[in-house]
Amino acid sequence: MNFLDVQGITASYGPSQALFGVDLTLEEGEVCALMGRNGMGKTSTIRVICRLLRHSGGSVSLGGQDLSALPPHKAAREGLGLVPEGRRCFPNLTVRENLIAAARPGEWDAARIAELFPRLEERRDQMAASLSGGEQQMLAIGRALMTNPRLLLLDEATEGLAPVVRQEIWAAVRRLKSETGMAILVVDKSLAELRGIADRAVILERGSTVWSGAMSDVTAAVADQYLGV
Repeated sequence: MNFLDVQGITASYGPSQALFGVDLTLEEGEVCALMGRNGMGKTSTIRVICRLLRHSGGSVSLGGQDLSALPPHKAAREGLGLVPEGRRCFPNLTVRENLIAAARPGEWDAARIAELFPRLEERRDQMAASLSGGEQQMLAIGRALMTNPRLLLLDEATEGLAPVVRQEIWAAVRRLKSETGMAILVVDKSLAELRGIADRAVILERGSTVWSGAMSDVTAAVADQYLGV
C-alpha cells in the first residue's frame, strides 16, 4: 500500500475545471517532485490533498486513511503539514507565537526548529510581518514542522527568494530527508536542486498526470517536452 495515494483526481473552481485526472503516489521517507509549467494544476493538486479544494472524482488516502470526506483540520491531524505558496504567516504574531499556534505533540518543537533555522531563534520575539521574505519562508516551514507531520507539502518554497536564501531552504530540505523518515512532496521550478533531493517525479500538464518515474529519468528531452517555456 502506498503511503500517499492520489488516484484519478478531478476538481474545479466553480464552472472552471482545473484537474482532469491526477495520479500520484508517495512512499514513507520518499521525496517526490511535483512538476509542470505554470497553471498546470500543481497547487490545485496540493489543495485537494489538504482538503482545501473539493475533488469531484478520484480518491486521496494517506497511510490507508481515506481523506476524501474529511474537513481540512481533520485531514491535517492525519499528518499533513502544508507550507503554502505565499507563506501566509500570521503577521501580527511573533515568530514564537506563530510556531506555538501550530504545535502538536511530537519530536518537532521550538528548540528543534531553532536548530534547523537559527535565524528564527534570533528573531523569536519579532512580529512575522517584520521578517524578510526568506525568514518568513523559514517560519512557514517551521510552523508546518511544529504540527509533527508524516507528510510535508512544500508549494513553491523557494519562489522569489534571493539565491543565498534559496540555498538555505534547500539545505534544510536535504536535512529533513536525511535525518527524518518524513515523506515530502515538493513543488518547485529548480530542476537542478530537485535532482539532488527528489527520489521520484510526477509531471502535470493541463491538469493531468502525463509523466511519472524516477527523478534520475527526467532527461533533458523530458524536461524540454513538459517543463520548457
